[in-house]
Amino acid sequence: MDEISPKLQNQIAQFQQIQQQLQAVMSQKIRMDAMLKEMEMTIEELKKVSEDAVVFKSVGSLMIKIGDTPALLKDIEEDKETTEVRVKSLDRQEKMLKEKFQSVQEQLNRALGAPPKQDDEDN
Repeated sequence: MDEISPKLQNQIAQFQQIQQQLQAVMSQKIRMDAMLKEMEMTIEELKKVSEDAVVFKSVGSLMIKIGDTPALLKDIEEDKETTEVRVKSLDRQEKMLKEKFQSVQEQLNRALGAPPKQDDEDN
């Protein structure tokens, strides 16, 4: 099998591209999940402090004193909602890419004469 047909080369390139997209989406989702957990912890802690407590907000490399704790809490809760929507979107993207990945992988296996892959939880 010295030469690979252009169709097979195209399928291999598509397979690699889908694999890269899937890895990128999964990485992004992991980062977003971590952000969500951090926001949840921050919200819990802000709910425990009194309204007149001294609270600081990290902005870049600065810590800024916040005078209005309830407003900060509201902002973080809104950011959390936005992040949750983004995570749901990434979940859908990940599911779609996994299905596409599996489909192209099966096509490649058939084209290369490999036996069909059994359903295992590799992906």
